[in-house]
Amino acid sequence: MDAPLKGIRVIDWTIWQQGPVATTMLADLGAEVIKLEERERGDPGRGIFAVAGQSTDRSGRNFYFEANNRHKKSIALDLKRHEAREIVYRLAAKSDVFVQNFRKGVGKRLGLDYESLRAHNPRLIYANASGYGPEGPDSGEPSFDYLGQARSGIMNAIGAPGSEPSYIFGGIADQMGAIMLAYGVLGALLSRERYGVGQTVDASHLGSMIALQGLNVSARTFMGMELARNSRAEAFNPLWNHYRCADGKWICLGMLQADRYWKDICTALGLAELIDEPRFKDIRARGQNAAALIAIFDRRFAEKPRNEWMKILKEGGDFIYTVVNSVSDLPNDEQVKANQYVVDYEHPVLGPTQLVGLPVRLGETPGNPYGHAPELGEHTEAILTELLGYKWEEIARLREANVI
Repeated sequence: MDAPLKGIRVIDWTIWQQGPVATTMLADLGAEVIKLEERERGDPGRGIFAVAGQSTDRSGRNFYFEANNRHKKSIALDLKRHEAREIVYRLAAKSDVFVQNFRKGVGKRLGLDYESLRAHNPRLIYANASGYGPEGPDSGEPSFDYLGQARSGIMNAIGAPGSEPSYIFGGIADQMGAIMLAYGVLGALLSRERYGVGQTVDASHLGSMIALQGLNVSARTFMGMELARNSRAEAFNPLWNHYRCADGKWICLGMLQADRYWKDICTALGLAELIDEPRFKDIRARGQNAAALIAIFDRRFAEKPRNEWMKILKEGGDFIYTVVNSVSDLPNDEQVKANQYVVDYEHPVLGPTQLVGLPVRLGETPGNPYGHAPELGEHTEAILTELLGYKWEEIARLREANVI
């Protein structure tokens, strides 16, 4: 059976991560994505060679661009030229979605705003990825992932109590902004099918990161207070905590209904003397004496390697627990592999590699994570001739004029 978005054509006029990841998600679900790139240099994401001092270059490719642009076709244009904009207008007339993440006003200056493209296709869905949303005093300000994390409050929500604001590496605000933008596009496609209308879609770093922290923000809006940063050493519920084992690896307990598990966990850990200890008799008492109990658990878990504790907990009761992975652990995690959250892929240039798979599974119309990013302008001539009907002499003239 076909992928869910087969037959949907997306024009991707985006750079870096937030916009490109959104269109890659649509491509994973079967959409045809045509990436508009600047004629000479393309998406600046192609030029990233180092992140945090680590080389990302491999055989002339970099993982950043590859991860953000698989499946796509690339057409390279000088959008400052009238002939190039005419190409985009002809593309828009044959497409379903246009996605852009340039600063407010850039699209209008180039004649690539919603109103301009809508004139060529009233049913077009025009999606904007921004830093701070389409309205308000900062709607035109530039933003990157770092700023999105800063403005959203998440840098002050993670880490230990009293610690400095912490940045989460990996472009979390970009990724979340992309997810929300793709979510909005899917909603707009359904609305067009039901009501016959095209429309704009907007998703921002700020709004997306607020959504990611929904419960934290709701605590503030409902109760007028923030949820406090949690210290592992003083967590109110020691059965909702993580512990270092003898081999330096960590194990995580996740038992919210702590009283239900108290007797069995003490037995499994060889701490039966704690079962009736007045300081730990129920969740309230354990909360009041959490530091002492966590110190006991710390010493106990430090006596055996993690694999041994995993076996003990599996055999000792119906506990809720798991390993604490590093990112490097994920490709070899059996659960990750079984669900194809990371997949093996034979890249046409890089050879055997691995890709991040799809986080959702559709039983009858599955998506496809297997694909690679295009070379700059790789599909320019094919798109012009096969899709838009340009003659070869016209293409030669456009190339001589540096339009393509």
